[in-house]
Amino acid sequence: MELRSVRQSRARNLALLLLLTFAGGIAPASGADGRWELLQRSIGVSAMHMQLLHNDRVIIFDRTDFGRSNLSLPGGRCRVNPRERVLPAGDCTAHSAEYDVAANAARPLFVFTDTWCSSGTVAPDGTLVQTGGWNDGYRNARTMPVCGGGGDESCDWSEQQDALAANRWYATNQILPDGRAFIIGGRRQFSYEFYPKADPSDTSVVQIPFLVQTRDPEENNLYPFVHLNIDGNLFIFAKNRAILLDYKRNKVVRTYPVLADGDPRNYPSSGSSVLLPLKPNPNEAEVLVCGGAPSGSYNSTKGGTRIFVPALTTCGRIKITDSSPAWVIETMPSPRVMGDMILLPNGAEVAIINGAADGTAGWEAASTPNYAPVIYRPDHSPGDRFEEQAATGVPRLYHSSVVLLRDGRLLVGGSNPHIYYNFSDVRFPTELSLEAFSPEYLDPSNDMLRPRILNPSPTGAAASVTYGANLALKFSVPASARRRRRGGAGGGGGLGVVSVTMVAPSFTTHSFAMNQRLLVLEVAKTAAVRGLAGTYYVSATMPATAVLAPPGYYMVFVVNGHIPSEGIWVHIQ
Repeated sequence: MELRSVRQSRARNLALLLLLTFAGGIAPASGADGRWELLQRSIGVSAMHMQLLHNDRVIIFDRTDFGRSNLSLPGGRCRVNPRERVLPAGDCTAHSAEYDVAANAARPLFVFTDTWCSSGTVAPDGTLVQTGGWNDGYRNARTMPVCGGGGDESCDWSEQQDALAANRWYATNQILPDGRAFIIGGRRQFSYEFYPKADPSDTSVVQIPFLVQTRDPEENNLYPFVHLNIDGNLFIFAKNRAILLDYKRNKVVRTYPVLADGDPRNYPSSGSSVLLPLKPNPNEAEVLVCGGAPSGSYNSTKGGTRIFVPALTTCGRIKITDSSPAWVIETMPSPRVMGDMILLPNGAEVAIINGAADGTAGWEAASTPNYAPVIYRPDHSPGDRFEEQAATGVPRLYHSSVVLLRDGRLLVGGSNPHIYYNFSDVRFPTELSLEAFSPEYLDPSNDMLRPRILNPSPTGAAASVTYGANLALKFSVPASARRRRRGGAGGGGGLGVVSVTMVAPSFTTHSFAMNQRLLVLEVAKTAAVRGLAGTYYVSATMPATAVLAPPGYYMVFVVNGHIPSEGIWVHIQ
């Protein structure tokens, strides 16, 4: 059955893949939008996992068991871990780094146990809570606080041994309305649990038969896609199926249809998924799942034949709140596996970035990088939603990741499709570089239309807000000020439809941005500030409940038409 599926998928996509190959890979169309910038040739650590914190620093980490990294620990410090598989006598290199976005600089962090293929959330107080991994890290919880300024070298990881009830390797985390993390799945784990626990000695887990039902020989239900629905239940997608789980009662309240032709979408046939932007006071929610690999693709890359099956070109979109939900199938411009999907701050676009046009996740399991991101516009008409963007020159394959920054850029890093770091005599060397992708809205031609939030300050402390409250934002638009100075009527030139968005930064790893969420806020009023050309106030209403926006830190953006401002941090509780 698997072999037949592989052959059918190969026939479906072979012509497209040949065109891409003869073109020298996935190349952008002439005049494609967006631009790339190399930020760091090497930060010393490959970005398998990334999380932006509200101090505008990105916590980056890899795994500890591949040997030495290219980033030394300071002060002659070394990690001596007798359970270490490669360097048990001592490893004096770092396997995590803190990247300061404004300074474009990284400093080493000390992580002790193995974080390989782990997961995470950000607690309501802004602390990164990171769980699981491999070997000595299976059941560990690690916390990384929000470090202050001044280069505090003492600010670092803390670890709690055996904080989890089950081994969590390739698991998924989702922040809940009460601030806890819901942790589900992992290698040979068909259960979920919560962290932190009311009783630290609690070793219970909750079995979930859905993960048993979706398991196959290739384990295509690892890193399940999890989204918090607007009714407080959890949408959980594994392999090619999805359920809606009432986690409080451990009850499946809805079973969704099988996606498309049944090909798998989760690790190692790694597609990606997002909960599409939520409208003000939402009464519906939609999930988008894109890419993946046909059944049997992972096994086909093994052994002497090493066949790299073309990846899937399809996306499935479903209204998870409908009484009779059904998948709507759309086709991407190119096949993609191991892509990352990131919600862009204008609330109107999704970036699909990184990955390959064939193969799967895994060691040496893909052969054709997909260099060109794609923008998906969910509110456009079907057939007019995808647009290919400018390509990077850096292959971002297995173990690459991406996060949204407060300035609207996407920070892209990682790619290590080898068991160990390998920089020579391989087709795709380990990548230690960081790049930034700037979508079209950051093009200089849009500078005069880009809003600038004046108050609360983008560089100040996070604004404290409560559920259902109004947030007043003072902002300026350069084009509008110019029009008023030239005597234009009303001073409104350059100001389009104003919206306000609120974005939860994601924990991104293995083609899934956990806890990612974007809400378009209700705008009560937009008014010009008397006597200040091109300056305005907008009043936005915060989400009504923690079900819509779990407590914690979010980025808030003013959007002029489709052009977002630099964001500000807000703390909702």
